Amino acid sequence: MARVKRGNVARKRRNKILRLARGFRGGNGTLFRTANQRVMKALCNAYRDRRRRKRDFRRLWIARINAAARINGLSYSRLIGGLKKADVKLNRKMLAQLALIDPKSFTEVVGLAKN
Repeated sequence: MARVKRGNVARKRRNKILRLARGFRGGNGTLFRTANQRVMKALCNAYRDRRRRKRDFRRLWIARINAAARINGLSYSRLIGGLKKADVKLNRKMLAQLALIDPKSFTEVVGLAKN
């Protein structure tokens, strides 16, 4: 059987990994075997954290809404419950923006939830 030299294919595969590892420190960015391990780990972390980012932002928005609601004499859960009963369709991201940027209009929204 003839010998198969994988020159192009192997080099392309390695260079693809090394391109992804660009910017990693030390041998993690230059040596193929360690770069491959670091890239696989980095891709796993990126996949996981794309989902985690959504959770983290939601937690941040809820914390901001809760703080602003308590300033206006209402807890977060009562505010959200009141808004649902009043049929106010504002999501948590927009409520947090209102609380941060325009506290007066947020106070009006809290007034709707109280009634």
